[in-house]
Amino acid sequence: MSDQITVTGLVATIPRHLVTGEGLPITSFRLASTQRRYDRSQQRWVDGETNWFTITSFRQIALNVNASVQKGQRVVVTGRLRVRDWESGEKVGTTVDIDVDAIGHDLAWGTASFTRSVASSVTAEAAADPRPEPESGDEEGAAAGAAEEEATREPVATPF
Repeated sequence: MSDQITVTGLVATIPRHLVTGEGLPITSFRLASTQRRYDRSQQRWVDGETNWFTITSFRQIALNVNASVQKGQRVVVTGRLRVRDWESGEKVGTTVDIDVDAIGHDLAWGTASFTRSVASSVTAEAAADPRPEPESGDEEGAAAGAAEEEATREPVATPF
């Protein structure tokens, strides 16, 4: 099963960050999502059942999650839903995972400060660029080089 889903909830575990032997960054944590509703008979808000998700992020998002998300914070997660049944000896269960496409702090509960990160692929491209650096004092050449670089650089996705 692979469906798109958006969930809000509380980061319930300390995010776990690792880098595989192939250099793939992965950050994961457990998310508790509890539906709240207003009970008119009791004249108050009541909690429904809590759904538990394992949230897993890869590549640049994993690096950003590792630097930004902490246990106890409220977040909004959008990603691909994976529901898997498992069996281990006499134990059986179901795991509900979300592979992150986008994640951010839930601003209904607080404020956040955004800092744009530079994708590692852009840095690698710059390091592999065979063009020589402009000479010191060659502002015209530097401006032309910057304009050429801007025109040939692949766009980086931004939410706004």
